[in-house]
Amino acid sequence: MSFKSMFQEMKEEIGSISRKGRSRSMNSRRNNGPSMAAVAAEEVEVALEQSCWANMPTELLRDVLVRIEESEGSWPPRKDVVACAGVCRSWREIMKEIVKLPEISGHITFPISLKQPGPRDFPLQCFIKRDRTTQTYRLYLGLTQALTDNGKFLLASRKCRRTTCTDYLISLDADNMSKGSGTYVGKLRSNFLGTKFTVYDAQPPHAGAMVTRSRSTCMVDSKQISPKVPAGNYPVAHISFELNVLGSRGPRRMQSVMDSIPALVVEPGGEALTQEEFLINGLDSFSSVPFFRSKLSIADYTSAYFSGHKGEKLVLRNKAPRWHEQLQCWCLNFRGRVTVASVKNFQLVASEENGPASQEQDKVILQFGKVGKDLFTMDYQYPVSAFQAFAICLSSFDTKIACE
Repeated sequence: MSFKSMFQEMKEEIGSISRKGRSRSMNSRRNNGPSMAAVAAEEVEVALEQSCWANMPTELLRDVLVRIEESEGSWPPRKDVVACAGVCRSWREIMKEIVKLPEISGHITFPISLKQPGPRDFPLQCFIKRDRTTQTYRLYLGLTQALTDNGKFLLASRKCRRTTCTDYLISLDADNMSKGSGTYVGKLRSNFLGTKFTVYDAQPPHAGAMVTRSRSTCMVDSKQISPKVPAGNYPVAHISFELNVLGSRGPRRMQSVMDSIPALVVEPGGEALTQEEFLINGLDSFSSVPFFRSKLSIADYTSAYFSGHKGEKLVLRNKAPRWHEQLQCWCLNFRGRVTVASVKNFQLVASEENGPASQEQDKVILQFGKVGKDLFTMDYQYPVSAFQAFAICLSSFDTKIACE
């Protein structure tokens, strides 16, 4: 039996079990409430654990999963790798070990990959689509070199104007971006003038992370959060825009202080903190499927970097453009990834504040630029994650009252 036919048979069997479970779950909700629905979901899990695929010999199973992972190097075929991780607990545990971090493999596989640092040697090429009508922004992973491909959806954000600030809620689901959903991952908040922004993670990025107290920390959509889930606002980055003395004709000056990334990561041998998993919040159990383990434990990493090197956080600054005499404009080398001149365009590199000048500080960690009326490219790499990069780029869309 070929791998393709075996995988198809496996999906059909799992799909049949899943459909039965969903049907029973819906009937349970009508008759006896959510408690019976939970029982039905548990029965589906038990059925999967007892299937012939879950009981395959470990060595054979590992060999099969390794071949599947190696053969599906890019999206959309890489969805088969995600499907394998969702079969049952034993398959999931093996996939934790097989699938490498984006830092090593250069692949975004599971949702948790969006919270992990990008590749070290090359940038991941993404693009953002803006919908002016609904004030929403969607992040896609580019599947080809062309800027017109549909891409693989990664994250979505919705702009929410408030009296004294503006919030950009960020979610894994483009149709549900509320804080009460299991797909909510964080937000970007601006000050009144639109010159300072804070990126908040919905879950602690490291063991020593401090939560910002707010009403949403304890209550989400009028539902009490379980004390086992430290949901809240954890600051991971602060972005600031300086006054532009040249007005709208000149480039913006911006700086981003990465609260959750120590400055040492840009030095040779530096290791960035890697989130291992999404915490289960009881609203969406599937969001807890993607798990990863980092080389260092979170506790050890926090002790080594944040306790011993207080205040030494990674600082990113925008790369200064040069004035082009022939074109009579400010220019940056975006290597063909930006085609429209805009004040929003920027490239971020490590600031000299992090240490002596080096090649690492000349490397563009994040670049963002316009290619169409509502289409923008976003390329990022180690040590920032897709979530952090997306949030920083969202800050460029907001109106800067004091800067322009």
